[in-house]
Amino acid sequence: MNKIKVAILCGGKSAEHEVSLQSALNIYKAIDKNKYEPVLIGISKSGQWYLGNNEQFILNANSSKNIALNQNGDEVVLIPGSGGRLFNITKPQKELKIDVVFPILHGPFGEDGTVQGLLKLAEVPFVGAGVLGSAVGMDKVIMKRLLYEAKINIAKFLVVNSTDEKPSFKKVSEELGSPFFVKPANMGSSVGVSKVENEKQYYESLEKAFQYDLKVLIEEYIDGREIECSVLGFESIAASIPGEIKPQHEFYSYEAKYIDEDGAILDIPAQISKEKVLEVQALAVRVFEILFCEGLGRVDFFLKRNGDLLVNEINTLPGFTKISMYPKLWEASGLAYTQLIDRLIELAITRFNKEKKLKTSY
Repeated sequence: MNKIKVAILCGGKSAEHEVSLQSALNIYKAIDKNKYEPVLIGISKSGQWYLGNNEQFILNANSSKNIALNQNGDEVVLIPGSGGRLFNITKPQKELKIDVVFPILHGPFGEDGTVQGLLKLAEVPFVGAGVLGSAVGMDKVIMKRLLYEAKINIAKFLVVNSTDEKPSFKKVSEELGSPFFVKPANMGSSVGVSKVENEKQYYESLEKAFQYDLKVLIEEYIDGREIECSVLGFESIAASIPGEIKPQHEFYSYEAKYIDEDGAILDIPAQISKEKVLEVQALAVRVFEILFCEGLGRVDFFLKRNGDLLVNEINTLPGFTKISMYPKLWEASGLAYTQLIDRLIELAITRFNKEKKLKTSY
C-alpha cells in the first residue's frame, strides 16, 4: 500500500515562528510512518518555502530559544490548481506530489486564513479550519463580536485602530476597570500582550501592541481560573476533558508558555465538578460551531469564583508539542498523540472529498 504523503508546513512570517517549528518537529517524530510519509516544509521569516528531508532540517531543536530552519534545502513553491504539487524553483524538472498538508503555522500568515486559501486554490486537503474559520478565530475583535452576538458570555472590551485617537487611561479604567489587558487583535501565544495597572504602562502597552497589528484589543481583567478544552471533528464534533492553566508568572505570558519550564502548571483534568465539566465541553463545541471551525481547536475559558464561565478565545491551530495543552487534553481523554495526528489527517481528507463533490463552478 502506498503511503500517504503528508507535508508538515511550519515556521512562517509571524512572531510565533519558533513555536511552530517546535510543534512541527514533534508531529514529524510522532506521525505513524507505517501509514504516512512525512515531509517537512519550512517557511522562513522572509516568506521563502524550503523542503526538508529529515528532522535535521530544524536546527537546535533542543533549545526553544535558538531553534531555526536550515535554509540549505531546496526552495519550493505551491501553485494554485496544481493538485498539491510542489515545484522546485532551482530544479524545475523536480516536483513533489503532496496528498495532504498539516499546516502547523501559528499567528498571522498561517493561522489567519491566508495559507488556508492558498491550499484550497492548490486543491490539496489540509488539516484544520478553512479560510473563514481561520480568519475569524485569528481576529480577536471579530471573534468576540460574533460570540457576543450569539449571547456567549465574554469579557468587556474596547477596540483601538492605529489611526484612532487613543482613549485616555482614565476613560478605559472607568469602562473596563483596572487592571486590564492590551493585546494585538491578530496574534497568539501572548505575543505583544501587556497587563496594565497605571497610565505609564498603558501608553507603553499600546506602543508595544501596535508593533504587531493595526488594531488593538483592550480587555477587562477577569479574576478567575483559566480553563481550556480541546475540540476535534468535522460535522460531528467532540470535546476533550478540560484542563486548567495555573500561571506562575503575573499572567500566562509568552515566556511562561515557551521559555520558562516552570512558567505554568498544567492541571489535567481540571479540578472542577462533573456538572461544570459538561458545561465547559458543551460550550467549547458551541463556540467551535459558531466560529465556523473545523478539524481542531482549543477553546479557552475563565471560570469566575461565583461559578460563571466566560469564553476568552479559540485557537484554531493551537500549540502541538507533546507538552502542549491541546494534545495533552486528548491524551488524557483516551486519544494518544500519534492517534490524534492520524485522526486530524483523516478529517482533512474527508472534508476535501466532500467539498470536491459540491458544484462550485458553472
